[in-house]
Amino acid sequence: MADNNQRKKPKFNFYWMYGLMLLILLMFFWMNEDGTAAQEVNWTKFENIVKSRPGGIKYITVYTNKNVVEAVMDDTLAQEVSKDKEIVPANQPMFGQSSRTSNVISTQISSADKFDDKVEQWKTEGIFTGEVKYEKTSDYSSMIWYLGSTVLFIAFMLFMFRGMGSGGAGGGIFSVGKSKARLFDKDNDKKVTFKDVAGLAEAKIEIAEIVDFLKNPKHYTALGGKIPKGALLVGPPGTGKTLLAKAVAGEADVPFFSMSGSDFVEMFVGVGASRVRDLFRQAKEKAPCIVFIDEIDAVGRARGNKANMGGNDERESTLNQLLTEMDGFGTNSGVIILAATNRADILDKALLRAGRFDRQIYVELPELSDRKEIFQVHLRDVKIDGSVDLDLLSRQTPGFSGADIANVCNEAALIAARHKKQAVQRQDFMDAIDRIVGGLEKRSKVITDEERHSIAVHEAGHATVSWHLRYGDPLIKVTIVPRGKALGAAWYLPEERQIEPKQALLDKICSLMAGRVAEDIFLGFVDTGALNDLERATKIAYAMVTYYGMSDKLPNISYYDTSGESYGFTKPYSENRAKAIDEEVQNIIDGQYERARQILIQYERGHHELADLLQQREVIYTEDAERIFGPRQWQSRTEAILNDAAVQDDSNVSVTPPPFEQEDNQ
Repeated sequence: MADNNQRKKPKFNFYWMYGLMLLILLMFFWMNEDGTAAQEVNWTKFENIVKSRPGGIKYITVYTNKNVVEAVMDDTLAQEVSKDKEIVPANQPMFGQSSRTSNVISTQISSADKFDDKVEQWKTEGIFTGEVKYEKTSDYSSMIWYLGSTVLFIAFMLFMFRGMGSGGAGGGIFSVGKSKARLFDKDNDKKVTFKDVAGLAEAKIEIAEIVDFLKNPKHYTALGGKIPKGALLVGPPGTGKTLLAKAVAGEADVPFFSMSGSDFVEMFVGVGASRVRDLFRQAKEKAPCIVFIDEIDAVGRARGNKANMGGNDERESTLNQLLTEMDGFGTNSGVIILAATNRADILDKALLRAGRFDRQIYVELPELSDRKEIFQVHLRDVKIDGSVDLDLLSRQTPGFSGADIANVCNEAALIAARHKKQAVQRQDFMDAIDRIVGGLEKRSKVITDEERHSIAVHEAGHATVSWHLRYGDPLIKVTIVPRGKALGAAWYLPEERQIEPKQALLDKICSLMAGRVAEDIFLGFVDTGALNDLERATKIAYAMVTYYGMSDKLPNISYYDTSGESYGFTKPYSENRAKAIDEEVQNIIDGQYERARQILIQYERGHHELADLLQQREVIYTEDAERIFGPRQWQSRTEAILNDAAVQDDSNVSVTPPPFEQEDNQ
């Protein structure tokens, strides 16, 4: 029974104090008669008002203990009195000036007896015929006002100090310097383990060593080894850096603090440094533990790279405090720092030195075998049929990150559900890949016959030239159906190479220029459809000259800056060298333009047949190009696998890999 009564006992809510203060103030307002303030005048003015209009005073109240008289006037007299600018209210209404005219005037008298004589005189003269009341005023209203104001101020201060002591986000303005780190421990939150992280074999080995040290520290310290104080996860977006950190939190049976780099930065000066100190204070109290800082580049950007040189802004103060804390605690404190970023090139060098982040773990885009493992993880809860080939899906998604693959699986399931299927089929995955990379088909977009013909000629030019190049990417699909911002697109499957030979870059430029060349030769005019092609070709040509040293006139020179500090406002070469670079880039573009022209002239008949077929069917596949031009002289490993898969497909529909070489952004 005692427990039940204790549960039923209402809990004190601090906001009750505010309700009580509001009630007191409202009571004080209502106590003020009609809600209007008495207009205070001197005795002469008071007497003149009484005599100005006989019978205009309704009644008079005499406050004997204060020798104050208040007279209540009728509306007519009140309007006349209100025009007198010398009369002002003695006390303003609490909630602002009343909208109607005050009909109460007050004055100070010498004594109540003398005032009685004056009242008798007024009655004899017929000036005043009302009633006279005698009362004693109390100071309750003033006392309530001052008491209410004092209590309200005390309540406000208590609320602020209460927030200061609560800490964390939302604890009041005084808790702004508290750390916003989220704490994961072994007893709460859904765990993610290394089994949930597909691929990333090398990264998991290095991370697993840190986890093993926390579990078995004596095994390492007995040999004199020291665990790295910090590890930095570096890689492109979506590759699984944060997921890997979550797996560390699930595998290591120690407290895990998670925080974003942007959580340190605040508009108030000194807040970031205060949060850093509070974070490490909490971490040391729960050591051994792991602190994970996601997107650390938000606070760890290199100092001194801004226009206002020497400025000591909030971000730099936060970084300085972070540097101090990371290299300030002892080796045996058991606090290990993990951080993730995809912009390691802009981080401050002091942050990357040994003793802070001893290791940089590179989390790269998944390879072929890694992509297969990732597909297996994300397809655990997806109902698929026998037509889905994980090997084929893995080969069709080069350059996809783990997040991209997860999106493909989800989109495929949504597409299958939209078509009322009982299971997700291979074609659903193909459509999902096209949808993610190319955009949604826009068959409702109005395109004239002239535009359709121009797009078909353009895309057929890409397909024809790419088919006859040594390093041309395998053609998979060409379409003139608008998708996303493109009116037409050519799908290729680039070979996954670690290095690119010079001829491969030239072949890519030649293939990109083929669409513009086909328009020039077979249509007699050029249009804006080659914008994306020209942009990409120009970037490749400039990279060949300025980065890779592949120019004939300017060989073996690179102006690429790996430090990320750039060259500021000056170029690392002279105006003459800039002119030479521009000339070399133009020569490369012109040479590949002419090369594409020669190929299209040589295979003009096949190009026209391909363009006509594209206009009729809107979509053509690899087997259509092979039927027209014959088998490719150079066949890549990936292309051979795709051809085998197409032969085994009973539906005789070619597979559709992602459009990484998408063309014609109109």
